[in-house]
Amino acid sequence: MNTNYNVTITYSTKELTARERIMMKDTSNAVPLDEAVEPGSPLVIEVADYVELAVHNEKSDNKDYEKFLIISPDGTKYVTGSESFKTAFVDIYNEMIEAGESMPYSVEARKLESKNYKGKYFLSCSII
Repeated sequence: MNTNYNVTITYSTKELTARERIMMKDTSNAVPLDEAVEPGSPLVIEVADYVELAVHNEKSDNKDYEKFLIISPDGTKYVTGSESFKTAFVDIYNEMIEAGESMPYSVEARKLESKNYKGKYFLSCSII
């Protein structure tokens, strides 16, 4: 077992098979939302499932961090470490579940200018 780099699934919207767990822990083929979304150009993502990952990476400045993975119905994976995106997304997900709504549904990922840090941006999302 590699102790320098380890990924653990901390949450999934569905029960995953062994094959799916392995696929979800590999984010090398996922679309990074920070690169895919530009200010003023939102990205519409149809969401089938989502997974939360805990990453331990000895070679990183921050050795322990989280990744948030969205899976579309066609199998495309989108990944982000953005806490603001995760918070907005989970709020949408929880409210949809409480209302008896199920996935898939679409969200619009947006890059917004920070009010606190001039010239800096953060990720968020809205249901559409």
